[in-house]
Amino acid sequence: MTAPPLEILYEDNHCLAVAKPSGVVATHFQGREETLDRTVKAYLKERYRKPGNVFLGVVHRLDRVVSGVLLFARTSKAAARLSEQFREGTVEKAYWAVVEGLVQSNAGSLEDWLRKNPASRRVDVVEPHAPDARQALLHFQKRGSHGDLTWLEIRPQTGRTHQLRVQLAHHGHPIYGDATYGSIHTFGQAIALHARSLTFLHPIRYEPITLTADLPAKWRGRFAYVLKEGTR
Repeated sequence: MTAPPLEILYEDNHCLAVAKPSGVVATHFQGREETLDRTVKAYLKERYRKPGNVFLGVVHRLDRVVSGVLLFARTSKAAARLSEQFREGTVEKAYWAVVEGLVQSNAGSLEDWLRKNPASRRVDVVEPHAPDARQALLHFQKRGSHGDLTWLEIRPQTGRTHQLRVQLAHHGHPIYGDATYGSIHTFGQAIALHARSLTFLHPIRYEPITLTADLPAKWRGRFAYVLKEGTR
């Protein structure tokens, strides 16, 4: 699979952020499949005519089926400092999602306890005192709705694997296209979950930076009546 052209949202000597398309793997492990971090390394090597290997620090990830802001570090110092921000929960993340069903509340919070299930490659909601259970907390605001679909802005307070997907499905509103967690719809190689914005402290200058990724074009066609206005 050929990687799509890079859409760079931010670049300096310490950080680089791109708008990740859905259907693309963010980072590689052992496989030969083209991944976004490999594409970014190739871009840096060519642009700056770097000999040998190019350093690129992976400080967070997005699932293959999710689109939006993806941040990398260009130096080991930046990688360590950014990773610490993600680990301590000081990075502000906002996601946009279209979910099945009409969400009644205009705003609210969801708190659950999650546990990875290696056998099914899913994450399950469990009792708080279950072995290996981890707390998951998110806050949401309803931005629009039409028919049996609702558009939400979600701000996770914790960063658990599949957290938004699991919690929303558990509370009766699976993300559109997310068959893994109960959606009855298909959305190509994507689910209707988009990492809309990311706010972090620059690892060297310590000034706040907010990066925003536009919605993929396919959202506008599929969800035109749900999104209505203000969705650049």
